[in-house]
Amino acid sequence: TLFPYTTLFRSILGLGVLITGESGLGKSELGLELISRGNGLVADDVVDLHRINQTTLEGRCPELLQNMLEVRGIGLLDIRAIFGETAVRRHMRLKLIVHLVRKQTLERDYERMPAEPITQEILGIPIRKVVIQMVAGRNAAVLVEAAVRNTILQLRGIDSYAEFAERQRVAMNTDNFS
Repeated sequence: TLFPYTTLFRSILGLGVLITGESGLGKSELGLELISRGNGLVADDVVDLHRINQTTLEGRCPELLQNMLEVRGIGLLDIRAIFGETAVRRHMRLKLIVHLVRKQTLERDYERMPAEPITQEILGIPIRKVVIQMVAGRNAAVLVEAAVRNTILQLRGIDSYAEFAERQRVAMNTDNFS
């Protein structure tokens, strides 16, 4: 299945990440920043997703677009030629969707701090999803890398939200809480 137009697929800290959002939010610029920080490009604009088993999706770039990234105002960039062989990946298993939204969308449609992981189903497989608000001055690359690191911890069974909730419960049940 093709996932067209508003997507970037990256290898970020070894995790397959699909970056989505409406046109004009800066996905390509974010992708370029992530590549310059040592992360890899799998595909830009169109991602070919395949279900390889009951729980796993793999993303690949259509041959026509391999190694290419389009950046508004600059044009088409050959990422492999500019950054080297390690800046591109042929395929990655999809583990996380990072959905970029404008400020007003986040306030209206998404929880600021969801208690349970958000998921989005693709080809019948639920994929973890985080929503990042795009606001001028925010370092989106750092936020995406933090979201990836947090997802890696969650996949290992470490849940910061649950840990905080437990700390809060304990504090409320002790005499020291005022």
